[in-house]
Amino acid sequence: MGLLDSILGRSKPVRPDLDQLFAVPSAALTLQAGTGFSPTGAGSVCFAGVEGGTFARLQEDVRELLDADTGRGGIPVDLSRDSYGYTWLLARQEPGADGTAALVNDLHAVNTLLQDGGFGPQLLCSLIGFRDPAGRPLALVYLYKRGTFYPFAPDPGGGERRDNQLELQVRAVLGDDLRVEGDLSRWFPVWGAPGL
Repeated sequence: MGLLDSILGRSKPVRPDLDQLFAVPSAALTLQAGTGFSPTGAGSVCFAGVEGGTFARLQEDVRELLDADTGRGGIPVDLSRDSYGYTWLLARQEPGADGTAALVNDLHAVNTLLQDGGFGPQLLCSLIGFRDPAGRPLALVYLYKRGTFYPFAPDPGGGERRDNQLELQVRAVLGDDLRVEGDLSRWFPVWGAPGL
């Protein structure tokens, strides 16, 4: 960042820190103790769809990487496209602490593979799903370009409504465990996201 940027008040963008994802397993324990929400074992990575042979090969590399990593046979990931044209890669592991750690490893590997393949600018977010005993959904969303997390709690009553009170409660519970996004206007809804 140069002197002119300082004078004009421009700030240097936050560099993505994918290692922040490794804080999720301990944060999941804090979240479960503080709110009763448990990890579902599902998580996803969202990126802007890019056409072309290089990207198609990279998607196959991601599938192979995660398939080899599970040792369970079959394809552990699902690729889908949402109505906005974004691609979602859904990964699944067993619910619980061990599954959350494995899921975070999978999501980190996917993000790293896409970033190292030159597709970092297309990465949008990663999401880890949770549910409480009543079945209410919650996601911890990692914003790739900001290096921060935020909670997303869709209202289980249906429609596109959020449980803002729950989101703020989760922010308070996880403030010491995760780098939580301070700008609430960046807490984007991820309606119908795979893994939620």
